[in-house]
Amino acid sequence: MKDIAWNDLALFAAVARRGTLAAAATQTGVSQATLSRRMTALEAQTGRRLFCHGNAGYSPTAEGRTLLAMAERMEAAAAEVKGWHAASTGPARVRISAGTWTAIHLAQNLNAYWTDTAPWVPEFLHCNLEMDIARREIDIGIRNRRPEQPWLAGNRTSVTQFAIFARDQSVSSWIGSSDDAAATRSATWIRTHHGAEIVTTANDPRVAVAMAEAGIGRVVLPLFAARNTRLQQIGDPIPDLTSEEWLVSHHEGRFEPHIRAALDALSAFLSQPARTP
Repeated sequence: MKDIAWNDLALFAAVARRGTLAAAATQTGVSQATLSRRMTALEAQTGRRLFCHGNAGYSPTAEGRTLLAMAERMEAAAAEVKGWHAASTGPARVRISAGTWTAIHLAQNLNAYWTDTAPWVPEFLHCNLEMDIARREIDIGIRNRRPEQPWLAGNRTSVTQFAIFARDQSVSSWIGSSDDAAATRSATWIRTHHGAEIVTTANDPRVAVAMAEAGIGRVVLPLFAARNTRLQQIGDPIPDLTSEEWLVSHHEGRFEPHIRAALDALSAFLSQPARTP
């Protein structure tokens, strides 16, 4: 037997609920003549009498009421699917991985490169480790060197400088990175050059900054990140830690509209000569 078309069931439900062809025609935009023809065809297809025809209009029979209950469940399911689809067609999330200070900087300056009308929504994954772009753990990585893998594409945005910071010049001790923290270049530099002067450690650079502001020791920070602290810069930037900043994405994924829009917006923001947190 030929399957019943969903459109026929939707029209049937409208007629059964409204009780007259005229009312159903107003609701559906389908002419009364077409509705009459479709209801007659539906009764023939199902082999059941679905309506009592008379002065009262189109009143559903017991069989018609059973079919109406099933049709209404289908309508509810269709509405649920429509809502799900509408949610999925909204702005796509773009997963962005960056180190602590860059992630905070981007979050604090969100309005400088993103608006709620953009076709993408940023989703930050604060991580000092390189997450896998090839497996799409992330969509965009902000890294300190040019990508080497052939499946990755990179765009150099700026140069990042690091310097020593402390509450004041009199602080001579150091705050290091604990063993369970990511081995960043700045943490390695402190351990290599001032390991004997480390008086305490932290596994989160934000905690290290808080301790430095309390006067416990010195820390090394990117210049743009230090602007948002109460610390003083001690000396010139450290040449060994100066690094390039790269926006990295999958060489094919970068052409997806939402990722392309995110890359363009981030590139314009990160390429500014001076960043103001």
